[in-house]
Amino acid sequence: MPSEPGVVRPASTILLLRKGATDAIDVFMMVRHYQIEFASGALVFPGGSVDAGDREIGTQPNLYSGGDGLDPDALAFKIAAIRETFEESRILLARPRGSNDLIAATKASAIADQHRDALNEGKVKFADIIAENDLELALDLLVPYAHWITPEGMKKRFDTWFFLAEAPPEQVGMHDGKESTDSIWLSPREALEGGASGRFTLPFPTTRNLIKLGKQPSVAGALDDANRSTIVSVTPIVTRDGDKRQLRIPLEAGYDGEVFELTGAP
Repeated sequence: MPSEPGVVRPASTILLLRKGATDAIDVFMMVRHYQIEFASGALVFPGGSVDAGDREIGTQPNLYSGGDGLDPDALAFKIAAIRETFEESRILLARPRGSNDLIAATKASAIADQHRDALNEGKVKFADIIAENDLELALDLLVPYAHWITPEGMKKRFDTWFFLAEAPPEQVGMHDGKESTDSIWLSPREALEGGASGRFTLPFPTTRNLIKLGKQPSVAGALDDANRSTIVSVTPIVTRDGDKRQLRIPLEAGYDGEVFELTGAP
């Protein structure tokens, strides 16, 4: 359902990490379809809006693990992040019920083959998929990383939590060909170089988080740093200096600056 202009919608996104072949970290990213209204054609992390089904799952502790101490909103953000990642990339952050091991890649692929299209079309509930396959969503794998709220005055506004998670072994990810037209594992450096060269279109928050991630020495180091960090919410303020647009964000948010020239996607 389209949101009213200016209404802030809760959303979640995951930076899925794995050890890179040539760099310390690779992250899974997707190119959004050019006909999608929001961030069309942009290179982004998988994610999307929180929906009523995510909140419903939050009331059923048998469908997830690692949710101790989380309030309903925090639960919904994490559940939405896992659901959206599955819908967009086929990667499923879940465990067989009662197991300490993640779901096998072959099983995750089979579930995606059977249910992902129907889930994207609203013909099946994510809660039912999880229950019927006797799974628990692995909320403990998601480490809060950043919190961004779209600037005031924009037609579409989102209150978005970014999470880090190590990708399950052997689940490689694949775009759906509808909301996204391509998917790729690449290092933060490669993504930023592609944004600078024009190969990719990078939204401002994506750029800042890639720069921040690129400073980490390893996947474990990135997760450890995120676990120890205090998150400062960022609502960029758009300003103008002549013909230039600038974004002002809190210096204490840890993005190596306070005022940035806006040259790419908002």
